[in-house]
Amino acid sequence: MKKLVAMGLVVILSAMLACGCGESAKEAKVIDVELTQEEYAFGVDKDQDDLLQKANEFIKEIKGNGKFDEICNKYFGDGEPTAVASAALDSTKDQLVVATNASFEPFEYMIGDSYYGIDMEIAALLAERLGKELVIQNMDFDAVCLSVGQHKSDIAMAGLTVKEDRKEYVNFSESYYNASQSLIVKADNTEFDSCEDAAGVEEILKKKDESVKVGVQNGTTGQRYCEGDEEWEFEGFAVTTTGYKNGSLAVQDLLNGNIDYVIIDSAPAKCITEAINKMQ
Repeated sequence: MKKLVAMGLVVILSAMLACGCGESAKEAKVIDVELTQEEYAFGVDKDQDDLLQKANEFIKEIKGNGKFDEICNKYFGDGEPTAVASAALDSTKDQLVVATNASFEPFEYMIGDSYYGIDMEIAALLAERLGKELVIQNMDFDAVCLSVGQHKSDIAMAGLTVKEDRKEYVNFSESYYNASQSLIVKADNTEFDSCEDAAGVEEILKKKDESVKVGVQNGTTGQRYCEGDEEWEFEGFAVTTTGYKNGSLAVQDLLNGNIDYVIIDSAPAKCITEAINKMQ
């Protein structure tokens, strides 16, 4: 992955490593097993049926003409990520207000005042297509759908998994990305190395008790996966689940020896561990 993709995380994590507590930092690794199967979509204001229709048409178009693959190549291949600027919120202007959580590389993150990521580049293109000025509102992940539901934002673009409970606040667009959850451990941890599928990982996790701590990002699928959720058909585990504002903080606490594992979305998991390991 290109250096620019990890630059934002490197800057943030460098400072965190410098003041880390507990045992010495080590490298982290992602266990190459998909724990869940999910679909990402955009969450649209329920009162904006026209925006939902246009968003669906736009998703179909960029997936059909190769533009979506071109954007993804900037973050998973050899392309060059493009900075996205946000205008100031102004009720007198025709704006597209996007709610996001810019701590979710490679879908949304920041370097300085500029936004980067797959969702952010799509947001810029969608605003251009609609003839609107783009406004990006950065907030905690668990506030993203609520912001749209309260009509403070027009659309949520935040690596958002399609789930029934979120439909109380938003109408979901057509899905645009298939995602999953991954387990992150310290690089010298070998207990999951022989696991070939989710069942193998879960068999080990089910043997853990509350003395084992698992870090997750608040409000995400990873949290529900660990804690259990009947509606989402997750049995959960007896471990102690520790929530963080973003995955980077969770992985740093893992390396500091404060938690045992981290479970977050697969694409960010790879970006975070790569960024941290480059600093070792």
